[in-house]
Parts: sequence; structure tokens; C-alpha cells
Amino acid sequence: MTHLVFFCGHAGTGKTTLAKKLVGPLMKACATPFCLLDKDTLYGGYSAAAMAMLTGDSNDRDSPLFLEHLRDPEYRGLLDTARDNLELGISAIVVGPLSREVRERRLFDRAWLGVDADVALRVVWVHTSEETAHRRIVERANPDDAYKLAHWDEYRQRRFEPGVGVRDDLLMFDNTAPTSADYEALLARIVGEPRAATLMPPMPV
Repeated sequence: MTHLVFFCGHAGTGKTTLAKKLVGPLMKACATPFCLLDKDTLYGGYSAAAMAMLTGDSNDRDSPLFLEHLRDPEYRGLLDTARDNLELGISAIVVGPLSREVRERRLFDRAWLGVDADVALRVVWVHTSEETAHRRIVERANPDDAYKLAHWDEYRQRRFEPGVGVRDDLLMFDNTAPTSADYEALLARIVGEPRAATLMPPMPV
């Protein structure tokens, strides 16, 4: 069986860090190879070049122009790449905000995703407080965040927390200050077993 696992959430929630932390334990628990597909890694350089050509600002990647013309093709390419790997028997971890797709529950629509019923599908919503996310974005000093920080009041309107109905089947993960037990519990929920492989070495007694 192959697995398709999404790590979604707003900027500054720690999606990529969490996905990288779990990829090894997931491979061990599922006994299958995984690839990690991060939207920023796959498309960040290309989108920066495209925005530099269009607006003169390579970091203009949260502007209305980007959201209207480049956002959806990036996500479609991300999902197409995941599907290519699944068809080769390689499980995929997909990392990206995907907030609209979560809100509209598209990530649970196998026809929209183009994946078969034999693919184990999990969607993790990684979250933390707006204040924590803002602090992390400032601290990481990534030029890609320049538009968000300069237009924070506008950007924060796109932030949402999944409510009743939207949360159905979502694996919610508070990434503010997780413990080893929190990671292990999430791993177990992704794998769908009562107890998954241990992520962290046992704490000394």
C-alpha cells in the first residue's frame, strides 16, 4: 500500500520541519519508501524568477497577481508529482499551505486528487497561534516572507482554523511546543495503528 500524507497550514506553523521530522519514522512504520515534496523547494526559485519578471519583485509571492495566476499551477504540479510517485509505488509527503483546498475539502476528494482507493490518504493541519507564527516568520528572515510581513493585516485575513465539518478527517496538530509523545501520537494516527514506531529515543530514567 502507498501513502499520501499532506502537511498543511499557514506560514510559520512549522509544516516543513514537522514533515522532515516524521519522514524517517513514517518509512519505518509503513515499511515503504517516501518522497518529500515541499512546494517552496519545488517551485520557490521558479516563482521568484517569474515574479521578478512580472513585477520587478522576486519576493512578491503573496500578492494578488501571484495568487491569481501562479498559485494554482504550483499546487497542480505538486499534486501531479506526488501522483507520479504513487504510481511507481513510492509514498509521498506533500508540504504546502493548501488552506483553500483544506477549507473546500478537496484533499479528501480522490477524484480531484486523481488517486485510487488503495492509497492511504491522511491530511495533517499544522497550527499555532497567529502571534507565534508571526514571530517565527520574523525570526527566520526569509525574503519570501517579505510581502506577508509588509501586508500582515491583509495576509491574516486568509488565515483560518478549520471548524466543525471542515475538521472531519483532519489530523489536527498543535506545533507550538510539541513533545516526543505528541509526535508519536501523530505518527500513530497517520499510520493508523494503535502504536507506531518510536520517533524519539527513550528518555533516561
